[in-house]
Amino acid sequence: MFEYVPASPDKLKEIWEYNIAENPGDGRWIRWGAEALENNRTGRTKTFLILHAGEPVGEGTLIFDPACSAVDGRLALADGETVTNVNALRIRKAFENRGHVSALMKRMERYARERGFTRITIGVEAKEARNLAIYLHWGYTDFICHEFDGGELILYYGKKL
Repeated sequence: MFEYVPASPDKLKEIWEYNIAENPGDGRWIRWGAEALENNRTGRTKTFLILHAGEPVGEGTLIFDPACSAVDGRLALADGETVTNVNALRIRKAFENRGHVSALMKRMERYARERGFTRITIGVEAKEARNLAIYLHWGYTDFICHEFDGGELILYYGKKL
C-alpha cells in the first residue's frame, strides 16, 4: 500500500537519516537535512512523502520562501506568494517507474493550488534527459532560466497551476 502525504516531523527525520546514510562522507547531506527539518518546522517549505507500508521511500519538497538556500532569492522560482518551487524530488530505486513520483507531484501541485499558488517551478540537471522529458510531459514547459551548480548545468521550468 502506498500513500502520498505531507511529512510528519518523525517521518521527515527518518527519510533524512536514510539520505545521509546513502551519501556517506558528503557533509552537504547533513547540512541539507538540517535545513529541511528547520524549513519544514517554520513553514518555509513543505515536504511530501511516498510511504510504502508506512516507510518513506520517496520525497518531494515545495519551497515557498525565496530565502531558502535552494532558491537563493530567485523570485522567479519561489516568491512566497504566488510561485512555489519543487525541490529534492526523489524515490528509492526499487520503486522507480511505477507512477509513484507522478502521483506525489499531483498531490504537491494540488496542495500548492489550494494555498493560492498560481505557478510552480522545477529544476533539472541538463544531463538528466529522462527527467527533463518527464517534467515536460507533466506540463513544465515554460523555460525560466539556467545556472551552473557544482559544475552541472541546471535548467529551470515552470507551469501555471
